[in-house]
Parts: sequence; structure tokens; C-alpha cells
Amino acid sequence: MTDETTSTEARAEGHMQWKFFRAGGFDQVRLDSGRALMSLGALDQKLWAALSCPTRGIELDQRTLDIIDADKDGRIRAGEVIAAVEWAGHLLKQPDLLLRREDALPLDAIDDSTPEGRAVLAAAKRILAKSGKAGAGTITLAEVAGVQEVFAANDFNGDGIVPAEIVDDPGLRSVIEDIIACLGGETDRGGLPGVNMDKVKAFFEAAGAYAAWAAKAESDPGLNPVAGESEKAAEAAAAVAAKLDDWFTRCALAAFDARAAGPLNRSEEDWAGLAGGMLSPESAELAVFPLAGVVAGADLPLGTGLNPAWAVAMERFKTEVVAPLLGERQTLSAEDWAGIKARFAARAAWAKDRPEGPVGALGTERINEILAMEAQAAIEGLINQDLALEAEAQAIDSVDKLLRCCRDLAVLLNNFVAFRDFYTRKHKAVFQAGTLFIDGRSCDLCVRVEDPAKHAVIATLSRIYLVYCECRRRGVEDSEKMYIAAAITDGDSDQLMVGRNGVFYDRKGVDWDATIVHIVDHPISIRQSFWAPYKKVGKMIAQMVEKAAAARAKATDDRVTAAAVSPKLPLPGMAPAAPPPPPAAAPAASAAPAQPPAPFDAGRFAGIFAALGLAIGAIGTALASVVTGFLALPWWQIPLALVGAMLAVSGPSMIIASFKLHQRHLGPILDANGWAVNTHARINIPFGTALTHLARLPDGAQRSMKDPYAQKEPPWRSAVFAALVVGAVALAWKLGWIARLTAMLFG
Repeated sequence: MTDETTSTEARAEGHMQWKFFRAGGFDQVRLDSGRALMSLGALDQKLWAALSCPTRGIELDQRTLDIIDADKDGRIRAGEVIAAVEWAGHLLKQPDLLLRREDALPLDAIDDSTPEGRAVLAAAKRILAKSGKAGAGTITLAEVAGVQEVFAANDFNGDGIVPAEIVDDPGLRSVIEDIIACLGGETDRGGLPGVNMDKVKAFFEAAGAYAAWAAKAESDPGLNPVAGESEKAAEAAAAVAAKLDDWFTRCALAAFDARAAGPLNRSEEDWAGLAGGMLSPESAELAVFPLAGVVAGADLPLGTGLNPAWAVAMERFKTEVVAPLLGERQTLSAEDWAGIKARFAARAAWAKDRPEGPVGALGTERINEILAMEAQAAIEGLINQDLALEAEAQAIDSVDKLLRCCRDLAVLLNNFVAFRDFYTRKHKAVFQAGTLFIDGRSCDLCVRVEDPAKHAVIATLSRIYLVYCECRRRGVEDSEKMYIAAAITDGDSDQLMVGRNGVFYDRKGVDWDATIVHIVDHPISIRQSFWAPYKKVGKMIAQMVEKAAAARAKATDDRVTAAAVSPKLPLPGMAPAAPPPPPAAAPAASAAPAQPPAPFDAGRFAGIFAALGLAIGAIGTALASVVTGFLALPWWQIPLALVGAMLAVSGPSMIIASFKLHQRHLGPILDANGWAVNTHARINIPFGTALTHLARLPDGAQRSMKDPYAQKEPPWRSAVFAALVVGAVALAWKLGWIARLTAMLFG
């Protein structure tokens, strides 16, 4: 459609009046008409909820996402979404069909006024005919999928890829297998590896270059110093060339200076170190020693006298190089070696020009055999035969794409352009992986994550309490595993800890064993923050009592143990043990003077008790002052004072929690998964409460409060409590508090 046509239609329809709804603290566009969908490209992208998302890890058909992902980079961007909407909308007479979320499409809904529309309609009719439903007025995605499977299984299916399995000629099949082995294969619609036109041309171009290079050796005598066996001879010479150069250089140095002969033959310490281990001709330590004994101006022995580590390689060199070029020899001079290198110099230069690439691994003989078969033309003919069905394949794919857009496009738009599914809760959002049940609650906001630690670095900015769980499916072969992050938005966190187990149900209803492996701690609710200070104080007091009791018990155990092992400390009720016999006389120097026991300090003891008395008195006075001031208030101020006291304790915690709860938003949780969220999608307190459901009894359920195993209180506890109440009332009466309270209320 041209720009002129588009502008004409826009003028005819008038200016698009967008509709928005408020949710999550931002304005979200309502895509509830075909006209709104077709105008999506004109909507300012600053108003989109997201600008990109990954194609994996979200609850939407993967093939649909791959189709929309035009550049195949694993991400869906705003431009690709707009292109998919416009493509599907122009193939339909009424774009409103894209909002129905159905995978069935009436044939008369396809717009056949354009060439592409006519091709799609014709393909849909052929699909129905092949499915045995010729004349049907509606086509479904299941029918398209069935024809696609059959079409893909055909030998020729329009993808331009020819697998080796469909070729009847054994020789041609082996060539295709060689191409796949050298350059890799392309997967055709049926899932088989094959070759396309580019691979075939690249292979035969490389094979021709290699064959031309190899042919030089056949036509140039200078490249064949050993007739018929030059390749093997060159390999044998190259295997020992460096070692021969090393030995002749050492001999030349010994001739230059006789003092060099000793060190060049290695020292006795080197030989001694070698003699300490197990030796064999394959020893790496032995291979670094000289090829033979270094003697000034000597010839190299080709038999006895060689380093055993090089005996096999030198024997091959002697057989394949020395004998053909110089005849049978028992020694090799420096001049002989220089002549051999000169004979192989041209071949060495030719070898450096060998074409690079894996095709040469087939060898000259196999490459020449393939080229002689004229296999290239035959394989390209098969590919062209396959490509003749490309138009039909594309038409079938277009029908498949159109039906997928009708079913999935509205879902994507309401989770990409707007977060309508998430905030209206009529449908689960595509990023919601399922529901986690743990600690008497269910959590609906669960997202898949790859690495909990890495995800938490960004997700903590959401100000949401998150638990990361490792989810496994037991009882299946090679148990599956995944990680999720679940948002806890109601209740408290007292019993949530690493290692706590729960059950996760994915979108298909499959249950997984879930174990908490990481926690991102943030306030969950105002109620939790109100009780948090009291819980902290209670926990601190309980820890102090436990520590004091443990210390007291340890001290008692230490005294009992000391009394049991020491004869000087008898246990209560026992007669003192007889004193042990005096020890043998020891040298005077080793005797240490006995330390007399410390005398009882009565003054210090009295001071301690006086201090304790003062402290208890001060506390009692302070409490009495508080109670007296409290009772001195007018009766209507007493509840206010109680509320004020509680707010003084819980107020700071509640204020901090309120700030954080009002800052909670979804963006960082999705951003950590690769999304590009374009707005502050807030999760306020009422909406957060809707995302986490606490355990509640069903409506109309009957409940018995009688617990046969309830903790029974001892009778003395009630008596002590009653005595304390009576004592408190008596004290209040004596101090006149009751009289004043009565006068204040009724006077």
C-alpha cells in the first residue's frame, strides 16, 4: 500500500481518537478495535508499556514469537510488532478479528482484493482440500499444522534444501554427504540435514581450486623430486628437518670451537637426571637430546648411533628420501642434507600455496572423482526442483502466520503495548509463569529466571519481597529444573527462609517441587510493619533468656563436674574424702608457693546489693509515675494515650514500610529478564493484596474450636494470676487510684 493510499484512507476515516485507562499508576492504551490496531504505528512509543521483550521465557507460543521476530535475534521490538499487526490486518476484511484470540478463521474474512490475499485464500482452500474438508467455510490452525507436517515430510517441500536421504543415486548421495561433512548442513522443513544452493557452489568452488593446485605437482617435474612418491618423501623429510638442522649446526659449532662439544652433547647432570626414570624410545625427555653424538665435522649416522627417540622417523627418512635420491647410505653429510633441502624447496613453496578450508581433507583422489562425476549440475537440478514448490510453501506458511496472529497477537499487544492482562486480571500476563503455594499462601506473580543471583541485583529495585525458588520435577527421567522469582505481597515473612519448601504449578497445571534458594527482603504489608518492633523485642528477650539459662546450666554442670573429679570438693551430703598422701619431695626450685584464697569482701557484697536495690527502686518509681500520670488523665484521653504509645513504637516502622510499599513496581523484575519496560508499572497495596492469597476457610464452612490436644495450663498459673490481680487492685485502692478514677468517671 502506497503512502498516498494510506493518507487517503486516513482522511476518509478521520483522526484516530485513542482511548486510555488508568492502572498501575500510568495511562495504558485500549486496543479494543481493529482501527486502533491498524493505527498502532502512529501511537507515540513513549506511551507503550514495553519496547522490547525476549522470545523465550514468556508464556506465548514459541513459533508465533519466532515468526514475529523478523531479524531472528531472539527479541521482539516495537517495529516488529507494528509490522506483524499491519501485515495481518491488511489480509483481513475486518481487522477486529485479531482481537478475538481464536485460531479459527472464516475464509470469507480473508481480503482477496490484493494479490497476497488471493494467494493466502487459495492456499487455505488447498489446505482444507488436503485435509479432507474441501468446501468448508472455516480453517483452523490444527488443519494447517497437519498439512505442514505432511508437506515438510515430502522429498521436495519448497525450502531449497536437499537432504542426502531423498537422493536415489548412491554416488550423488555420497557427494551431498561429503558437502555436509566439510561445510555443515542446513536443516530442511522435515528436520533432515541437507545442502542448499550456496553450500553447493561454495563446495565445488573450493574443490576446483584444490584440484587446480594439486594438478601443478603432476605437471611440474621440479615439484616431484622422488618420482611417484614425492608426497610421502616430503612428509618424511619435514618430520626430521628441524632435528637434522639442529644436529648439523651443533657439529659446525664444535668445529668452530672445540670447547662447545661438551655442552652441546648435554652435561652429565642432564644424563643423570634422565637416568633416574623409566626410559623408552617414546620418552619426551629423551627426544630433546641431540640426534646423535656431536663431533666436529662428523657425518650423521643413519643406523647405529642415533638417538633412540628418533630411530623410527630417521628410518623412514632414510628409506623414502635418502635411498631414492642418494642411494643406499649409512651416513649423511652436511652437504648431502643441503642438497636434499634444495631438491624439496620448490615443493615446500608449492605446499604453502595449498588452498585453505576443509574441502582439502577429502584428498586429491576423491576431489578429482567428484569433479569427474559432474555432480554439481545434478545437485543444483534437485535444488531447483525443490525451489519450484517455494511459492506453495510460502502460501501455507502465510496461512499459518495469519491464524497465529489471530490467536496470539492480541495477547502480545495487551502484554507489550499495554499491561492490560496483568492489571485487569481477566487473563494471566505472558510473563506470569504460574502459581507458587508456600507458607499458607499462593503467589500469582511468578516469573521464570535463569540466574537468581544475577536477577536479584536488578529486581531488588522493585521494592517487592521476592523469593527465588529452584523448581524440580521428580519421578521423571533426567529430572527437569528451572528457577522462578515469586512476589510475596501479603501476609508476613516470619516463616519464609532459605530451604523452605513449597509447590509450584506452571501454566499447564504441572506441579513442581519448589525450594527457596534466595530472598530479596522488603516490607510486605503495613500490618507486618506494625507488629515488627514488638516481634523484635520479644525475640531479643527470648534470646537473652535463653543465653542466661544456658550460662546458668553450664555453670552448674561445671561445678558438678569439678566436684566429681576433685577430692577437695565433696558433693553435698557426702563426708569429705581423706586427704591424699603427700607427694614425694621435689626440688625446691620447682615448688610454687600456694596461693591463699581471697578473703570475703563484705563491703563489696553490700555495695552490689545496694546498687541492685537502687535500680529496682528506680524502675518501680518510673513505672509508678507512668501509671499515676496515666490514671490522672481524663477518661476520654486514656484510649488516645494508649494509641499514641503504640504509634510511638510502631510508627517509624510503618512509615518506612509505607514509603517502600508505595514505590513497588513491576519494571525491574521484567528488566532483569531482558524486557525493556517503558514505564513505572506500580503495584500498590490493594493490587499487591490481590496478587497473593492467604489461606482462608471457605464460605459456609463449619469450625470446631475444641482441640483435644490443646496445651493445658497448670492450675497454679491461674492462682498466681488471680493473686497478682488482687494485689494490684489492693495497691491501687491503698494509693487512692481507684477513688480518683471513680471520681473522674462518675463525679
